[in-house]
Amino acid sequence: MRELQGLAARIFDVAVIVLAALVASQIRFEDASQRSFYEAFVAFAPALALALFPSFGVYQSWRGRSKIALAGQVSIAWLIVQACGLVLMFSLHRLDNVSRLWFIYWTAMGGGFMIAGRLVTHFVLAHMRNAGLNVHQVAVVGCGGHCGAVVRKIEAKPAAGFRAAAIYNLCPDTSAAHAKVPVFLDLAAFSYFVRTQDVHEIWLALPLSEERTILALVNEFRNDLINVRFMPDVRSLALFESDMTTLLGVPAINLVASPLSPHALMQKEIFDRVFALAALVGLMPLLLIIAAAVKLSSPGPVLFKQRRKGADGRVFSIYKFRSMRLHVEQAGVVKQATRNDPRITRVGAFLRRTSLDELPQFFNVLRGDMSVVGPRPHAIEHDDLYQKVVAGYIHRYRIKPGITGWAQVNGFRGETDRVEKMERRVAHDLYYLGHWSFALDLRIIARTIVNGLRHTNAY
Repeated sequence: MRELQGLAARIFDVAVIVLAALVASQIRFEDASQRSFYEAFVAFAPALALALFPSFGVYQSWRGRSKIALAGQVSIAWLIVQACGLVLMFSLHRLDNVSRLWFIYWTAMGGGFMIAGRLVTHFVLAHMRNAGLNVHQVAVVGCGGHCGAVVRKIEAKPAAGFRAAAIYNLCPDTSAAHAKVPVFLDLAAFSYFVRTQDVHEIWLALPLSEERTILALVNEFRNDLINVRFMPDVRSLALFESDMTTLLGVPAINLVASPLSPHALMQKEIFDRVFALAALVGLMPLLLIIAAAVKLSSPGPVLFKQRRKGADGRVFSIYKFRSMRLHVEQAGVVKQATRNDPRITRVGAFLRRTSLDELPQFFNVLRGDMSVVGPRPHAIEHDDLYQKVVAGYIHRYRIKPGITGWAQVNGFRGETDRVEKMERRVAHDLYYLGHWSFALDLRIIARTIVNGLRHTNAY
């Protein structure tokens, strides 16, 4: 069944890509004789999509997973397919034959149709699952709060397609009573129930210390066609919500490590480079105007450079438009800008208030030093100070620092004259790390653009 669903999804994507190209041609060209979009381009796109989409998890089962994240995955995968198509057409010296407006229509409608088709499919599936159809029966093994939390999550999201069918309580002295779910204290009775009541999955909500129990349950159901999943209780150990990775072919649980998987980091890296290049090309006239204004505002260079820490603590030079008059600072001391700071020029005050002084950092993104979205980097002197007094501060550097971030769009930017301000900023940065998604990055970028011209606490 899963293979048939995957095949149907691939056929749907190919049909949508071709259909979107035809519809875009109808919209772009009024005269029927002009509707001659480049056939080779439209032929390349489905082939590239079929080759690249699987690497973004587009055809995996999304049962129980965020549909917003699915839309983000489809969006970035489709944009990369189109970018590869442009490169291919350029290499064949056929890019001049392609209407740019038609290409924009095609890209927008193709992505929109693919996302809409999937959302409609999942909407229909959600209604079916709420009605009790296409449901996976789940037996939960565990004890205490973690087991109860897993059962509550199953019940809170019936549209995900899971139903709690049984609980095997390993701690008889701990209550695991549930009004609708039978609770077992004996393995033999639990096993008989699982095999006779069409249970599809067993979720082991157990602490890491229960190795013997885990082995016993895996051996018990080794010859049954039942999915056995381990959901370890590592809340007291893990810095972020733990996930699995593979090192040297060995599965590993991340307890204190970057919460972003290599696959997610690759997606973020590709998006960063494409977005930064597009931003620099589109904003080039504005960059030249700002550069001229900075040069005329006071003597000194157009760009200001400062050493900052990047991913894993690597040091790099960050670029900004110079907003202050040239001055000498005491060695090892960085004085933050304050309200009505006499060092700031008139042009610099406007640039800082509107965040336009940060635009040269798109060059840092292209170089690979920074990301479009991530924790904002601080002066190295401030890093040395705050990592000693703010819990979790150093974990901001698990990923590349960003031009904008979750803390900044929530108002935590500007001067940090009190430790409490830095603590709130770090708390937002750690939330971003623990809840990252492509959709969250797009949301932060959108809020940055909307709020960019009206920051009251930036000076």
